[in-house]
Amino acid sequence: MNTTKRRIKIATLAPDFYRAMIELDAQSATGLDPLLVNLVRIRASQLNGCAYCLDMHTLDARHEGDTEQRLALLPTWREARKFYSEQEQAALELTESITLISRTHVPDDVYELASNAFEDKDLAQLIGLIVTINAWTRIGVTTRLEPGHYQP
Repeated sequence: MNTTKRRIKIATLAPDFYRAMIELDAQSATGLDPLLVNLVRIRASQLNGCAYCLDMHTLDARHEGDTEQRLALLPTWREARKFYSEQEQAALELTESITLISRTHVPDDVYELASNAFEDKDLAQLIGLIVTINAWTRIGVTTRLEPGHYQP
């Protein structure tokens, strides 16, 4: 991996865009269970390799009362299904499909699972949440945001 010595700070150089992302982020989680929101954000951060986002959202999850066990098992959630509700499993499946969209797009069975687990309004919010965390992780990875500075 090449190491660039200097990366830009989006918040400083594109403040209007950054504020819009913060507002989009706040709106994307509206009405959804905070534990589910954090699981989605963590899983997308894991898949995209964003250390900053992973640090932030695991801290948020702990702050909201999620357990170490659920957070530790998240990369293998399919093998540890009993720790996650059916709705969380559907959200995680959809998160993986949207995050890794170039591999399989979003298969009908994954979408159907999510649409059966969520009311339409909540499904729309969930899709917005997944799209938003994927945008954030791409910013974090591209600009190499450093973990360890975030406080919930």
